[in-house]
Amino acid sequence: MGWKDLGCYGSTYYETPNLDRLAAEGMRFTDAYAAAPVCSPTRASIMSGKYPAHVGMTNWIGGQTAGKLIDAPYIRQLPLQEKSVATALKEHGYRTWHVGKWHLGGREHYPDNHGFDVNIGGCSWGMPLNGFFSPYGIETLEEGPEGEYLTDRLTDEAIQLIRQHDGSKPFFLNLWHYAVHIPIQVCSELVERFAEKAKALGLDQLQAFVEGEVFPCEHKKHLRVQRRILQSDPAYAAMIYNLDWNIGRFIDALVETGQLDETVIVFTSDNGGLATAEGSPTCNSPLQEGKGWMYEGGVREPLIVRWPGVTEPGSVSEVPVTSPDFYPTLLDMAGLDLLPDQHADGVSFVPLLKGEENLDRDALFWHYPHYGNQGGTPGSSVREGDYKLIEFFEDGRLELYNLRTDLSEEHDIAQQQPERVERLRRKLHQWRDRIDAKIPEGNPAFSR
Repeated sequence: MGWKDLGCYGSTYYETPNLDRLAAEGMRFTDAYAAAPVCSPTRASIMSGKYPAHVGMTNWIGGQTAGKLIDAPYIRQLPLQEKSVATALKEHGYRTWHVGKWHLGGREHYPDNHGFDVNIGGCSWGMPLNGFFSPYGIETLEEGPEGEYLTDRLTDEAIQLIRQHDGSKPFFLNLWHYAVHIPIQVCSELVERFAEKAKALGLDQLQAFVEGEVFPCEHKKHLRVQRRILQSDPAYAAMIYNLDWNIGRFIDALVETGQLDETVIVFTSDNGGLATAEGSPTCNSPLQEGKGWMYEGGVREPLIVRWPGVTEPGSVSEVPVTSPDFYPTLLDMAGLDLLPDQHADGVSFVPLLKGEENLDRDALFWHYPHYGNQGGTPGSSVREGDYKLIEFFEDGRLELYNLRTDLSEEHDIAQQQPERVERLRRKLHQWRDRIDAKIPEGNPAFSR
C-alpha cells in the first residue's frame, strides 16, 4: 500500500472511510517509513527492532537479480536468535496471535517459532500464489468454501480471536493482510463500482501510463518501466476498498466486545505502492517512484496510531519515524522495560503520541543492495532532518534532496551543497560499516 492510497493521505479516487475515521480518532504520521522498499526486510525490522541490513535480510525472500552488479548476499529467514516483539510481550503475560502474511522464512521460522501462540495463514509465501479466492493452498490456513475471499477470511479469523478473548490476559494481534498485493483480484461488483467512478471523474479518458527506460536488471532487460501517473485502476481501488471495509469490521468487533477503548491500533504498510511494473496498479504522486526504489515512493508509508485516552484525536505528526521503531514503542506503551540490545535501531515514538514534537534521534537509514523487480537499482540512503542523501551503487552517484521543499525529489541539490553531501556520505558509510552492511559487487558477465 502506498503513502497516498488512503483518503486521509490525499487520494481522491480510492475510498477508505474506516481508515480515515481511524486517523480522525488517533494520530496520522506524514513522514513514516518502511525500513526497505520491499516486504520481507521491513517485516523483519518490525519483528526485530533492527534495520534490515543489521539483521542481514535486505531483500524479499526469494528475490535474486543481477544487472551491472551482482546482488549482495542476504539471509532467507528471520534468525531464531532475534528476540521478536511477540516473544518480549509473551514473556510479560500477553497472548500473541499472528494472522495473515509472514514471509520471513520456511517452516522452522514460522510465527510459532518467533513467540506467537497462534499462527493463522502465516507461511513462507510473499503473496497468495493461488490467488485471493479459495482454494488458497496455504498450509497454515484451513480451506474455506470455494470462492471465499482471502482478506475477508483473515478478518473473520481475527474477529473470532477477539470474540473468544476472555480478558484474563492482554493480547498482541499481528494482523498482516496479504492485501494489497499482486495478483490484483477482488469481486467483480466492486471493480464495476470503481470503473463507474473512474468514468464519472473522467479518469478513463486520461493517460494513465508513461513508458520509461529499459529495466536495469537482466531478467527484465527486454522490458521497459511502465510508470502509472494517476490513480485510476478500478481493480486496485476495489481491493483497497475491501481491505478498508474489513478493517472496519474488525474495529466493530472490538466495539461489540467492549475492547476498543482498551486497545491500541497501529496501521501501516511494508513498502510503497506498486507504481512502475507488474501492472503498475497505483500511483504515489507527489512522491517519486514506488515499490522497489530508493526514492520516497518506495519507502514512505501511511501510519495511523489510535491510542485511546493518550493520543489526541485528529492529531498529526511530521516527525520522521521508521518500522524498527514499532518494537520499543509497543513495549513502552505496555509499560515494559525496553530491550536496547535487541531493538538496537528502533526508537520509541511514545513521546510523539503524547504530544511532544521531537524525538532524540540523529538520522534514519536505508540499505537496499539489490535490483528491484520494479526498475530500481541498488543503493543506500540517509535522512537527517529535512535532507535525504541517496548513494547509488552502480555508478557511485550521490543525490541530495530537501524533502521539506521538494517532496517529489525532482531537484537534486548535490552540486549546490557539496559539504552537506560529503558529511552525509560519511555518516551513511559509518553506519554501514558499523552494522556490516553487504555491498554488491560488479558483474563481469553483464552485457547490454
